[in-house]
Amino acid sequence: MGDLLDGAFSTLRLHWRAILLATFAIALVTEGVAVVVQGLFLDDTRINDLKDNPDPSVRDILHAVSGSFAALGLTSMVTMIGTGLATGLLALVAGRSVLGRTVSPRDLWRDARPRVPQLLGLTLLVVVVLGAVLTLSALPGILVALAGAEDGGAALGSLGLIGGTVTCVWLWVQWSLAAPALTLEKQGVVAAMKRSAKLVRNSWWRVIGIQIVAVLIATLMGTIVEIPFSLIGSAVSGDDVSSLFGSEGNPGWTYLVITGVGQVLSSTITLPISAGVTALLYMDQRIRRESLDLDLVRAAAAQTDANTVS
Repeated sequence: MGDLLDGAFSTLRLHWRAILLATFAIALVTEGVAVVVQGLFLDDTRINDLKDNPDPSVRDILHAVSGSFAALGLTSMVTMIGTGLATGLLALVAGRSVLGRTVSPRDLWRDARPRVPQLLGLTLLVVVVLGAVLTLSALPGILVALAGAEDGGAALGSLGLIGGTVTCVWLWVQWSLAAPALTLEKQGVVAAMKRSAKLVRNSWWRVIGIQIVAVLIATLMGTIVEIPFSLIGSAVSGDDVSSLFGSEGNPGWTYLVITGVGQVLSSTITLPISAGVTALLYMDQRIRRESLDLDLVRAAAAQTDANTVS
């Protein structure tokens, strides 16, 4: 774990121009969409109306929380797409870095451009599959509750969501190395997912442990960056972070934009860490299973000889 983190930070330090430019572009789009979604879909008036209903039905509850669930679903989808793109791009940088090659923003874009549509397709497919698993797991309970057996439907839906969440976590880890496989091995979308599952096989707990630690470190760093912007947004607009989750009022656009700027900067810094660890974890799994290190040594020696001749 320490070597992977050190490798991620070293890659960022050596190729910071190409990496930060790419992650800034990704963060600008994803966080911009998140701000728009929060501003349009977060509407607490339905929840306030629900509080005035002493005996709400399942339909009333679903209607009240539908906006929040829609916002959560859309922002999660956009975040996963951004993370998938960043992981694929960082894999290209790491692939050049381990061979001692320099990476400029132009080089990165030239290598990544043919793979961007497939990276988008890969992340969208993963999001759709995980969303379908969660929906299908809760659907029987929802149907039972709508049919009139609300207590039984709630219990069945809760059990279904627990099972669906566990399944989604298992699938996410199985496919977590698909983006590096797609960009470095030039695999297709489905082939990259199968390739990732093959590399993760018999190392599932190790892979998820490393991924969780990387996410926690990135989250801590991101929170430190975002806190000043949240405080500035509160001072300027009068809103605070509780307005995003509470029912006392909706956050204003001023607060959302200011905190969105902080989230863009936060993602620009943290995406290279989490995505870099994933890219290096892919290489690490290939080294352990396929002796990739020997191929890298031969490739590095061949490049050294070519540079000497030139």
